[in-house]
Amino acid sequence: MRLLLLACYELGHQPLSLAWPLAFLKRAGFSATALDLSVESLDDEALKQADFIGVAAPMHTALRLGVTVARRARALNPRAHLCFYGLYAQLNAGLLFERKLADSVIAGEMEAVLVSLVRVLSEGHDWTRIPGVASSGTTPTPTPTLTRLPFPIPERSALSPLKRYARYLPAALAPALPDGERAGGRPQLAGYVEASRGCLHTCAHCPIVPIYNGRFFVVPAEVVLADIEQQVNVGARHITFGDPDFLNGPKHALTLARKLHARWPALTFDVTTRIEHILRHRALFPELAQLGGTFVVSAIESVSDHVLARLHKGHTVADIETALDILDGAGLALQPTLIAFTPWTTLADYLAQLEFIRERGLIHHISPVQLSIRLLLPPGSPLVNAPDAAEWLGELEPEAFTYRWTHPDPRLDALHAQVAARVAEATACSEPAEAIFESVRRLAYAAAGQTPPAGATAPLRPPPPRLTENWFC
Repeated sequence: MRLLLLACYELGHQPLSLAWPLAFLKRAGFSATALDLSVESLDDEALKQADFIGVAAPMHTALRLGVTVARRARALNPRAHLCFYGLYAQLNAGLLFERKLADSVIAGEMEAVLVSLVRVLSEGHDWTRIPGVASSGTTPTPTPTLTRLPFPIPERSALSPLKRYARYLPAALAPALPDGERAGGRPQLAGYVEASRGCLHTCAHCPIVPIYNGRFFVVPAEVVLADIEQQVNVGARHITFGDPDFLNGPKHALTLARKLHARWPALTFDVTTRIEHILRHRALFPELAQLGGTFVVSAIESVSDHVLARLHKGHTVADIETALDILDGAGLALQPTLIAFTPWTTLADYLAQLEFIRERGLIHHISPVQLSIRLLLPPGSPLVNAPDAAEWLGELEPEAFTYRWTHPDPRLDALHAQVAARVAEATACSEPAEAIFESVRRLAYAAAGQTPPAGATAPLRPPPPRLTENWFC
């Protein structure tokens, strides 16, 4: 069979949604062509020749782009088997089948299932009864596979080189490079690995929860380190641990960080973890900084305790303050992510969020796009069954793969539109972060019929180390 695997967007890093399946298929004796359409082009001939087309949908943006490709594939090659895989494929399987954009959908710990599907298709047998494979005819509601896998080393040799992806921008005192030079502010090639998949926690808005339901699976340390090594060998000087939460398994995480530093003392890294884990494992962070950690991404989401409770985040605003102190003490930069607009966010909450950022000097730590992030409600989200949903929930929008919702206070929807437009315009023009932030602040206070307070701004923290690609879904 001629196998074609497509990724569409993965936050600016070389996609594991291609590297893992390629490795599993290779081990089973299959070869495949893999393309990342965020950096590569797809010609019609590749679609016409494929017998099997797998479209990775680990995030909402990737799904929407993948649907465009699927329509093109259907028109050019209706005989090809179209398979969507990943978190958002699972959540939107019904819509994909209804619109005849997928023959099959798989999710969860799905690479072994993918291999089984390819093998059965290549043998010409009935594939609709394979456990873990959803199809429109027999099992339109997918059951995600949650079985521990024997992981091979991700197969990256056929993927686009790291230079085509997001770079790491070190702070002024970056570690020395192997050749003895100081990195200074020069962009560095960045690699990406995952030490675990799934998540122990059940935040109400998270797309991982309907698939993993509080479970997570570690990737063996030797596999992760081998994956890091192959990226270091092609120039990576920084590694992102892209686990949903690096500290779901704190012993596993610390073991990896220690072995990474022992093998590559100049290599830096970043991790993602929840505020709750920063507090619970506060003693780990000074060591993580000594081992090469430079920043921590954490989904603070809101500075309203009411909103945090609705999202089941497991932390409070006071906890955010404590986490910030812990990371400051360890010498690690906090890079918060937000859900700035939810049905429960009041105008006062939004203003409080802006003042929180301003008063703590975090303007450089929060990408401007975060100020415009609006709650996404894909099919399967438990929030669509919230007790007050009738007050704000609208219809499922098939083209957008999300439920429409309208804020009970129309000023918030109007403000969201203004902020999103302003951030997009300013980012396109490369305006300074301070200028973008102040323009959003003026819009927010104007929406409340107020003038921004004229008090002194807290000293800005210096721009932290970061990646050149901003997080969003």
